[in-house]
Amino acid sequence: MSFTRRQFIRVAGLGAPAARLWGTAVASQILAGQTGRAAQPETGARGGTLLHDEATWAGFRTDLLARPDSRALLAREADHWLGQPLPSVVNKAKPAPSGDPHDYMSLPPYAWPDPKKPDGLPWITRDGEVNPEFYKYDSNALEILCTAVPRLAAHSHATGSDAHARQAGRFLRTWFLDDATRMNPHLRFAQRLPGRDRPQSGIIDTTSLVFLLDAVTRLEFSHEWTPGHLAGLKAWFSAYLDWLLSAGGSEQAAANNHGTWFDAQVVSFAVFCGRPEVARRQIEAHTTKRIATQIEPDGRQPHELARTLALTYCTYNLLAFACIARLAPSLNFDLWAFTTPDGRNLTQGLRWLLPYYSGEQAWPHRQIRPFDFTNAALVLQLASEQIREPSLLPIRNKVERHPWQRLTFSKASLAARTYSTGAP
Repeated sequence: MSFTRRQFIRVAGLGAPAARLWGTAVASQILAGQTGRAAQPETGARGGTLLHDEATWAGFRTDLLARPDSRALLAREADHWLGQPLPSVVNKAKPAPSGDPHDYMSLPPYAWPDPKKPDGLPWITRDGEVNPEFYKYDSNALEILCTAVPRLAAHSHATGSDAHARQAGRFLRTWFLDDATRMNPHLRFAQRLPGRDRPQSGIIDTTSLVFLLDAVTRLEFSHEWTPGHLAGLKAWFSAYLDWLLSAGGSEQAAANNHGTWFDAQVVSFAVFCGRPEVARRQIEAHTTKRIATQIEPDGRQPHELARTLALTYCTYNLLAFACIARLAPSLNFDLWAFTTPDGRNLTQGLRWLLPYYSGEQAWPHRQIRPFDFTNAALVLQLASEQIREPSLLPIRNKVERHPWQRLTFSKASLAARTYSTGAP
């Protein structure tokens, strides 16, 4: 795939002043083959990759086996999931407004009754303050799924355990494939705000699925997880991708992490299910513009710094960019090399956070709940797989307590939420 300078300016949505500033040399940073970094293998079959390459998974295995404490903890967590009920959207106490138990339903985490209204309606937002009602719907079951499968897959990959791989297959089939328990591939009733009919920010609920699919690439086939099951999972995500593209307009237009995670999901799901043209189009039309509007020349992320959990959301937003950037080489893009005419780029966004991750500086912005710095390991790992920044791996080694934290994502940990997963 190739672009002329005029075509690049058009797809990036640049106006005339920026077009004049944007020389061919700058534009070419994001085009195919400019950095010489290799595209990742095609995904979807066992042995392929999605976010993390084979070397990263091999390094995880080596480090895990060299650390008895981590190996024992992962075994304990993975064994826990062998005996737990399989989560499903059909198990919630009250179905979605459609009446279909297969429809996913959730509340916005920071939504509360309005104390100024007799009936509390419509609910209002108290940023960073989780309403306990939030945990009573399908978002809790989804967190269980996205915690269990990566743990089972990681343990199976490291030890060769067939039992844990088979259980991961059961979790996946129950949530996505089995007729009696599967989720319908849409989020029409996600994050519905009581007192308002319009949908809220529901697509943010499924960001963890990006990392779940990375774990799927580690699963060996068995009678519980066959090539046919994998094909069915790809079909489910293709249908979900169609729904995202047709119904996610407001989230795609969001100027903060919601918009970035919309892109990250579209790109990840499209690559996983074999629709690279959709992923490529999303990056061309949207992701480059987000770098220009969300990251300041010095690396600050003003939209996320305005939050009550500023370090949490700066990390969360940069993680979405890092996921897209990790998949971009297979689509003939290099987002880490992309720089706007006034110097905005992902590398600077990461560098701005490094002194806080390393502990050299105290976080000076608002953070109403403590930030668990192990959550920085994943974005540091993803970046280290693509850019030459000597401090990344030393800081990653400092913040991670266990090797799988460089590979897996926990929304509960990052957002300091108390999901009822039952995990040890």
